[in-house]
Amino acid sequence: MEPNRFERLSPTPTYQRVAEAIENEILGGKLQPGDRIGTEADLVRQFGVNRSTVREGIRLLEQGGLIRRDQSRRLYVSLPRYNRLATRVSRALVLHQVTFREVWEAAMTLEAATAEAAAARATAEDVAALEASLARMAGISDHQAFCEADSDFHALLAQVSKNRVLELAREPVSLLFTPTLKMIMDKVETAGPRNLEAHRHLIEACRAHDVVTARDWMRRHIADWRRGFEIAGKSLDDPIERTFATHLALPGAYR
Repeated sequence: MEPNRFERLSPTPTYQRVAEAIENEILGGKLQPGDRIGTEADLVRQFGVNRSTVREGIRLLEQGGLIRRDQSRRLYVSLPRYNRLATRVSRALVLHQVTFREVWEAAMTLEAATAEAAAARATAEDVAALEASLARMAGISDHQAFCEADSDFHALLAQVSKNRVLELAREPVSLLFTPTLKMIMDKVETAGPRNLEAHRHLIEACRAHDVVTARDWMRRHIADWRRGFEIAGKSLDDPIERTFATHLALPGAYR
């Protein structure tokens, strides 16, 4: 008799198959954002399953932001929000025990590409919005609030890039950087002023449509984060989960 090499397969729950069937229609383009899916009763009839099975499948899709309900409880296709997708990916990165070195390397590429695109496409209105964001940052003394404003500036710069793929790709990494900036500012007095200086140069590069300067200043900005992180006594090779658990287990410190 041949030895058992494989584990028995567990059948996929029916509610998950319901969710996958609807998701495939959405991702395949047969259902577009705003299209009506129907009610739970409609789906019970179409799939030939009970209401609780449909309800669980719908819950999965709602959590993923792929569908929404109106006041009459009818279901419609929805575009997932950027922040919801980003949060899910960020949590996956933590669970996979990625290191800050991996996050830093990814940020070097993604943020530099974002800065290049922003410099190439920025309008006068975009530059004014970036200047207003920087002005808000400059007036903040609280480290936590400053870090949140820094995250807002980078998110705005990503919007200025007018590249939704870059905007989506960089956000999960950015969510992991934001809480570490407070660690750095708590230890390194020059962190705040250097941060503001980098942002000023990025704005000027956008104003001048200087792609090379935008890229170079963003790379310098991300390199500065690494130096500050190491000065703060943190190791790039630690899993990010460990750093969050030991330093950021404070109410409101990591959101």
